[in-house]
Amino acid sequence: MSGLDGGPHIEGGSDNTPDLLVPQESLSEAIDRLVKRGFRHSLCAQHGRLQDLETGKTYEPELLQIEETLRFEGDSDPDEQAVLFALRSPAGDALGTYCVVYGPATPPDDANVVFRLGGKS
Repeated sequence: MSGLDGGPHIEGGSDNTPDLLVPQESLSEAIDRLVKRGFRHSLCAQHGRLQDLETGKTYEPELLQIEETLRFEGDSDPDEQAVLFALRSPAGDALGTYCVVYGPATPPDDANVVFRLGGKS
């Protein structure tokens, strides 16, 4: 999906959600690009916190800074949606990526973490 000028299409959030960039790249390409920028760790929701899968360290979502948010749709099924977050640590260092299913199939723990990301409580 692209804008009228051939660039990326920006999805505006009418429900006070941040605008999401709909990328021209695949999810794996986006993760590779973010890893090259220093977002090397993979994070997952665990009991209301984000856990670094490599180190086991956990983070309160409110303390992390969102650097980039990308929304992906499945090529064959538009209902297959995911959101990829590039997150910075409380100190402002590139931390890692967090990918979550987007929509009604979002697991409750992921929905809770996404709601709290970026200082929301």
